[in-house]
Amino acid sequence: MRRGTLGQNQAPGNRGLPTLWLLSDARRLPDPRAAAGRLPPGSAVLARDLDPALLGPLALLARRRGLRLVLAGEGRAALLLRAGLHLPDRRPATGLLPFLLARRRPRPPLLSVAAHGRGGLARARRLGADLVLLSPVFPTASHPGAPALGPLRWGAVARGAGRPVVALGGVTARNRRRLPGLPGKRGPGAPATLGWAAIGGLA
Repeated sequence: MRRGTLGQNQAPGNRGLPTLWLLSDARRLPDPRAAAGRLPPGSAVLARDLDPALLGPLALLARRRGLRLVLAGEGRAALLLRAGLHLPDRRPATGLLPFLLARRRPRPPLLSVAAHGRGGLARARRLGADLVLLSPVFPTASHPGAPALGPLRWGAVARGAGRPVVALGGVTARNRRRLPGLPGKRGPGAPATLGWAAIGGLA
């Protein structure tokens, strides 16, 4: 994977938020270390349903490569590893309160929230999340047969986020060009599309 094909991997106007996100997956990418090792510095690795034995090595790899590690649903573990926290949609998270308290300090840890519609966006605003992962924009192998929003409807939903939005769901380096509101192609009323996230598209 060439760095030049991925574009800028941090958003200068958004507190250096990552624009490129690799997601682990219990079935499709249970060990994301090899894929993470190919990411450009400034990208994020979102650890979901990961074998606990891999967390330490993945955190070390992230530090060495200049990546942002984000844990799904585990606030206390995120604090211990100096990682960010991602809140899945419709699933409880552990250790959320201590993590939110830690966000009151200088240089707070990153908080992202998953959303599949306007309800998830409202949750992100309520919690003061840094960004939202809105999905699915395209048909995805993670949920075969599930309806996708499509770029136009995805953009309409994303406009109500009130914060930067990362596109998830079937996104690849090729079809990401169809995402509305990317830096450099924003028109009036376009959503603040921060970047894109993928499993197979980056594995």
